[in-house]
Amino acid sequence: MRNRSNSMSRLEHYYRFASKTLFAFQNPVTGLVQSNATNTHAWVRDNVYVALGMWGLSMAYRKYGDRDEERAKAYEIEKRAVKAMRGLLMAMMRQTDKLERFKRTTSPLDALHAKYDAKTGATVVGDHQWGHLQLDATSLFILILAQMTASGLEIIFTLDEVSFIQNLVFYIDSAYRIPDYGIWERGDKTNHGQPELNATSIGMAKAALEAINGLDLFGARGGPDSVVHSFHDDIQNCATVLFSMLPRESNSKETDAGLLSVISFPAFACEDASLIQQTRDDIINKLAGKYGCKRFLRDGYRTCKEDPRRLHYEPGELKVFENIECEWPLFFTYLVLDGVFFGNKAQAQLYSDKLQSLLVPYDGIKTLPELYAVPAELVDAEYLNPHSQTRVPQGSVPHLWSQSLFLLGRLLLDGFLSPGELDPLNRRLGTEPRPDLVVQIVLLAEQPRVQELLEEEGVEVQTLEEATASGITIYPAKAFSQLFKHLGRNKKMSLSGRLSREVGLLATSKIFVMLDRTKLLFTPQFAELEQFYLALDTTLLLDLFCSYIAYLRNHWGHGLGRPLIVLPVRTVMLANNRLPPELISTVRKLQSGYINGTRVLLGSLNCFESTSCVSTLTFLSNPEAVAEVQTYLDAHASLAYRPCLMNLERKPDALPRKLSKFRRVSIAVQGVIRKTRALRVEDALSPNPFSPSPESCPTSPVSPSPLPPPALLMTSPAIELGAMRQRSNTDIFRKLNCDEVVQLLRETDSIVEQGDILHFLYKTKGSDWCITIGETSVPLRRLIQELYEKACSMRIWWLVRHAAGMLRKRIDHLAQAVTSLLVRQKQLSFGIVREQIMTEPKPPDEMVAAIFNACGEDLSAAALTQELLFYLMMFIATEPRLFQEMLRIRVGLIMEVMVSELARALHCSSDEASDLLLNLSPFEVKTLLHHVLSCKEFNDTVYRSTNPSKQISIRSPSRSDGMSKLKQENPRWLIKPGPHWLLFARLAHARPLRWHYRRRPVSRSFVDKGDDTRRDQVRVAGRRALQSRP
Repeated sequence: MRNRSNSMSRLEHYYRFASKTLFAFQNPVTGLVQSNATNTHAWVRDNVYVALGMWGLSMAYRKYGDRDEERAKAYEIEKRAVKAMRGLLMAMMRQTDKLERFKRTTSPLDALHAKYDAKTGATVVGDHQWGHLQLDATSLFILILAQMTASGLEIIFTLDEVSFIQNLVFYIDSAYRIPDYGIWERGDKTNHGQPELNATSIGMAKAALEAINGLDLFGARGGPDSVVHSFHDDIQNCATVLFSMLPRESNSKETDAGLLSVISFPAFACEDASLIQQTRDDIINKLAGKYGCKRFLRDGYRTCKEDPRRLHYEPGELKVFENIECEWPLFFTYLVLDGVFFGNKAQAQLYSDKLQSLLVPYDGIKTLPELYAVPAELVDAEYLNPHSQTRVPQGSVPHLWSQSLFLLGRLLLDGFLSPGELDPLNRRLGTEPRPDLVVQIVLLAEQPRVQELLEEEGVEVQTLEEATASGITIYPAKAFSQLFKHLGRNKKMSLSGRLSREVGLLATSKIFVMLDRTKLLFTPQFAELEQFYLALDTTLLLDLFCSYIAYLRNHWGHGLGRPLIVLPVRTVMLANNRLPPELISTVRKLQSGYINGTRVLLGSLNCFESTSCVSTLTFLSNPEAVAEVQTYLDAHASLAYRPCLMNLERKPDALPRKLSKFRRVSIAVQGVIRKTRALRVEDALSPNPFSPSPESCPTSPVSPSPLPPPALLMTSPAIELGAMRQRSNTDIFRKLNCDEVVQLLRETDSIVEQGDILHFLYKTKGSDWCITIGETSVPLRRLIQELYEKACSMRIWWLVRHAAGMLRKRIDHLAQAVTSLLVRQKQLSFGIVREQIMTEPKPPDEMVAAIFNACGEDLSAAALTQELLFYLMMFIATEPRLFQEMLRIRVGLIMEVMVSELARALHCSSDEASDLLLNLSPFEVKTLLHHVLSCKEFNDTVYRSTNPSKQISIRSPSRSDGMSKLKQENPRWLIKPGPHWLLFARLAHARPLRWHYRRRPVSRSFVDKGDDTRRDQVRVAGRRALQSRP
C-alpha cells in the first residue's frame, strides 16, 4: 500500500462516504438519483443538492489529487454531477407544453412536476395527485446551474436547451405573486392542499434570477445566442416581497427552518444583515432542538399522532402536534455552512459536533437519518416537559439531501474547499455596503414651444429630434415589451418567449445596444399616457417621478454605470399654455443636485452616454427578428401623444339639432352614467332609520344599539339602490331605438351627452358593434377611446374614469399592488355591489375581471378601485404605521368613507359628494385617501357651477383645526381624531380598539359585524358621542 498524506486519506474517506450514499442511488441511464432503496421517485430539489455535493467533492479532488487515479476520480465525480443536472433538464424538457401554459395561467395544474421516475425520467403521478407547483425547486435548479457553469462545467449543449432555460426564467420571474406548495410540498400549515406565498420560494427565485442574468451557458465557448437574461425589476419585486415577509415564511407559518437556505447558502438572497440575523435567531430560538430543527411549529409530519390514512388535517388538529414535532438534522448542516460562509467558526464547529452525535450506522459507514421523532410511549412526557425525552431516527436512511450538505460542510471545515469555490458568482458578498448613487435625469421637450418655456425658466433641454440626432433613439416603454418578446422564442419547441407587457423602472433606466451598434433608450412606463390615466395628472406624475428617483437610489445595484431617466415634458402638461408651478418647482430641485435626499444630475444625453449603464441585446441576432423589431420601432418612434380622434364633435356646417325629434331620446339617455353608480352612502346629516331613538339610548354613547330586523341586514341601502337603478336603466334601454340614439350621437356636441349615449350603446350592443360616421364604419370601442381622450384633455375626471371602465383599462403593476398588501398579513376585499375577498395573489387579468365583477354596473368604481389599490401599495411601503391593527382592507368601504368625509366637510348630500369624489384628480384622490388613513383633517376649496366638471381641491391644513383642535381642547373625549374613525375601524376589521370615548373600550362586536347597517350604527353612535359631550 502506498503511503498517503493525511489530507488524501480523509479525502478517500469522503469518497467512500459518497460512493455508498450519493453515487449508489444514481441511475446509470438517466443520471437521476432516487430517494432511497425502495422508492424510485427522483425529487428535483433532492437531485440538485446531490449534484451540489458531487460537484464539491470533484473540486476537492481536482485541487489536491496529484496522481492519475485521483484525477480520474475527479473527472468521474464531476461528470456524475453534470449527468444529474442534465437528467433533470431532460425530464423537464419533456414538459415544454406545461411550461408554456403556466406562463399564461400560473395554475398549479400547469406546473412542471416536482418529481420524476429515476429509471425513465417520466412523470410518476398526475397533475392533480401532487402539489407540483414548487417554485423553490425550479429556482434552485437554475441557481446551481448558474454556479456550476460559472465554475467552468459544461451542462448546456445546444441552443434549444438555452431557449428552454430562458423560458424557465420566465417560469419563475413572477414568483413574488404566485402562491405555491413550498419547500415541504404541502401548502399552508393546515395541510389542506392550499397553496400560499412562501418566502423560501420567493427568495430562491430572486437568487436564481440574479445568478442567471447575463450568463453565457456555453461558458468560454459561447456567443451572443447562448446568453440568458432576467429582468432587474422582477428581481426587485421578489426582493421587496421577501423582505416584507421575513422572518415569517408565509401567512400560516410564523417561521420555517427552510429559510436557512434563503438567507445563507446556497441562495444568499437577503442583503440586509440585521434581517438575516433576526431570521436566523428566530429559527434557532423557536425551532432548534437536540436532534436538529423542526421544519415549522406544529408540524405533524411523521409524528406518532399523525394519521397516515388521511391526506389533510382536521380543523384544530395542529394543537395535537405542539411540542412533539420531528427534528431534522438537515438544518444543522445548513447552520454549519452558514457559519463557514459568514465567518462564524464557533457556530460552524458547534453544529458540526452536534451532527457527529446524530450519525447512525449504514452499510459500514455512519450517515444522517431523515429526522428524529418522539416514540409513542414517550409522547405524554414530552408534552409535559419539551425536549426532555430521547428521540429515535425515522424516515430515509441515508437522507441524501442531508448527506450532500453534510459532506460539503466537512470539506469546508477540513480546508479542502474555500467558500469562493462553491460560490463563484460571489453571492455571499451581497451584504457588503454599496457606494452612494447619482441618478441622471434628462428632460425632453415634446414640442419647440415647451422647449421655449423651459428655457425661460433657465433650463436647457433638447427636443426629441435633437436628442435622436445625438445617436440615441428614444422610444416609449411599450416598445420595450415588443423588443423583448423575442427573448427565448423557439418555434421548434413551441416556446413563445416573454409574454409580460409590464416594464419596470430599472429596465428603462439603461441604454440598450443592438448588435448593429444601434443605441436605444426607453421612457419610464409610469409616464406613458396611453396605458392608464394617472400620468395625465401632472401633479401626480411629478410626485411619482420623485418617488421613483428615491426607488432607484435604494434598489439600483445591477451592472456598471449610473441609472438614466428620460422624462418627456409634453404639451398636455401645460396649464393655460404655461408651465405648471409644480413642474417648475420640481425642475428647481433637480437643478439643485438633490431631490428628497437623492443625488441627481440634470443634463443632456450627450453628457450622460459615457457614464450610463449599458446593456447589449445579444438575443437579437436572427435577421427575421431584427427586421420585425425594426418595423415596430419605426412605427412607434415618436413620443408625442397622438390621440386617435374620429371627431365626434358637430361639424360647423351641420344642421342644428331638431330638438323635437330627439327630445324623447335625449331625455331617456340623459344622466344614464350617473344612474349606474353604486357608490352611495346615507347622508351624513340625516337620521339613521335603523338607529334607536335618543330616549332609548343607554348612558354610554358607544353602547351597542339594538340590531335591526334580520331582513334589513341582508343587503345595504347602497346595494339595493344600485340594483334598483340598474333595473330602471334596463327598462329604459328596452324602449329606445338604437338608430335614433346613433343619430343623436352624430348631432350632439356635448361631451357629457356623448358619454351617456356611448354608455347606452356599450351596454346594449357591446364594444365591438360598428357605427357609421360619415362614410367610415368604426367599432364602438374606438369611439369610446376618443371619448376617453377628449375627457382626458379636458380633465373631466369622472368621465375619464367611466370611459376607462368601458375600455376595461388596467393599471400597471396591479398584481404587484395586491401582492404588497397580502404579504403583509392583510386580507383584501373590493366591490360595492358584491364584495369579493382576495386572500392570495392572482394573475393581472383575473384581478381585473374580479374587480369589474365586484363593482357590477358601476364602471367608474372599477377604475377608482384600481387607482386606490395603487395608492395603498405606495402607502404600505412608505408608511406601514397607517395599517397597524388592520386585518382586512376593504376598498369598497374606503370609498364610502371618502364620500362620507366629503359630505361632512362640504355639508352636501351623499350624491353630490360621490360626484365630487369621482371628479377629483388622481393626486387629490391620493391626498384624500392619505388623510382618511391617517385620520387627519383636510382643507378644501370647492368651485360650484353648473358645469359637469366641477372640481374640489384637497390640501393639508396649515394649522390645527377641526377635530384636531377638539382633541387639544378636551383630549379625554377623543383619542383618535376625525369623526370618520369609528366608521373606518369597521371597514378595517380592527382588533380590539385602543382608542375610545370616555376611556371606555369600544366593543369588538360593535365594530366588527359583516353588514353595512352596523357600519351606519357605528357612525351615528360616534356622531352622538361628539354632540353629547359636556
